[in-house]
Amino acid sequence: MIHPTAVVDPRAEIGEGCEIGAFCVVGPNVRMGANCRLHSHVVVDGHTTMGRGNEIFPFTTIGLRTQDLKWKGGRTYTVIGDNNVFRESVTVHSATGDGEVTRIGSNNNILAYCHVAHNCELGNGIIMSNSTGLAGHVIIEDYAVFGGMTGVHQFCRIGRMSMVGGCSRINQDVCPFTLVNGNPPSAVGLNKVGIERRGLDAETQAALKEAYRVLFRGNLTLEAATARIAGILPGNTELQHLTEFIGKSERGICR
Repeated sequence: MIHPTAVVDPRAEIGEGCEIGAFCVVGPNVRMGANCRLHSHVVVDGHTTMGRGNEIFPFTTIGLRTQDLKWKGGRTYTVIGDNNVFRESVTVHSATGDGEVTRIGSNNNILAYCHVAHNCELGNGIIMSNSTGLAGHVIIEDYAVFGGMTGVHQFCRIGRMSMVGGCSRINQDVCPFTLVNGNPPSAVGLNKVGIERRGLDAETQAALKEAYRVLFRGNLTLEAATARIAGILPGNTELQHLTEFIGKSERGICR
């Protein structure tokens, strides 16, 4: 179903069951999976590939050229998974360098006025509340949640099952499973509700609580805290992920 006022390039690949509303524009290098719905006034352009079941609300733009001043031309990509919701006036920009990708996973809920800049990598099950802005090269792991009007500095990483409070300014990595808030930002607790909702067992929850105490209340260096966390529950997948996340941090972590 394509509204007669929509402009869909004949070279675009549109999957079965898609609905493209009034005054939408779909570019020639767009590939859209089945059962996607574009409400009115949506623009999808660039070399953009989108999976199944995505819903895009009015005045959203996806796949347009990066705002990065380092852009020198070439072919850049935007790749989006399945069953995402992009609310009104969301902007998702393509990558900067030739052959590079801005990537969004599946089952994400990106609310009105959010911005996803060039070369960002978003996982699955993420909630970005209104007016959250991600600078370039930001990595968001699965099931992270953002309060409204949050700003994230370029090259930062936001760990899985973490939550960032509204109006926060994130300039360092946010550890998995934690609550972070403020400007400057600091860790204010374990994301207990988030990890319970994801079904982590009681033993893992207790281990993460102890890991939080060691990391943020133990007055230890990151190296010493990481070594101690590794011994809390050896072999536990979530603790391993936490220690690996800390070990890969280049900007430091919000403590």
